[in-house]
Amino acid sequence: MSNGYGYNSAVSPASTGGFPGGYGYGYYQHPTATPMPSPVPTPFVAGASMAPPMVPSGSFVTPAGGNVITIPATEESYVENILRMNRGKMATFYMTYENNREWNAKVFRGIIEAAGRDHIIISDPSTGMRYLLLTLNLDYVTFDGPINYEYTFNGQTITNTTPVSTPVPTGR
Repeated sequence: MSNGYGYNSAVSPASTGGFPGGYGYGYYQHPTATPMPSPVPTPFVAGASMAPPMVPSGSFVTPAGGNVITIPATEESYVENILRMNRGKMATFYMTYENNREWNAKVFRGIIEAAGRDHIIISDPSTGMRYLLLTLNLDYVTFDGPINYEYTFNGQTITNTTPVSTPVPTGR
């Protein structure tokens, strides 16, 4: 069968994807062409008889085999988690915007409403204006009072009230 350009698409090995023009993408079927079967997905590893196992988020596969071990979900010490622990508090956000002719740095002050991996939502109580700030532009944050903070380190939960211990010097 001709593809309209004088080439026989049945001869081309690239036409196995179903595209009659010989491109093999499978996105377009010419109205007069007979539908080709979808190619069978091949395993990711040569010689493997099945696809890799589905692994739930927060889990991993051990190097020894297919054993899936679930890791307990814990909050980690990231800016968005610290901001989430301080929702409802007044804070000042110092932002930098590179290559901006109107302003290079800008300061936002407001109450923390929400924080995600790439954004922060604050509201200005004096104007009622809400701001969606990108953490990409965040330089630092200041708070008027103490902040809520905790993280797990070596199996122990560290908070802003955990006493500071001084390390014992070791002899040489």
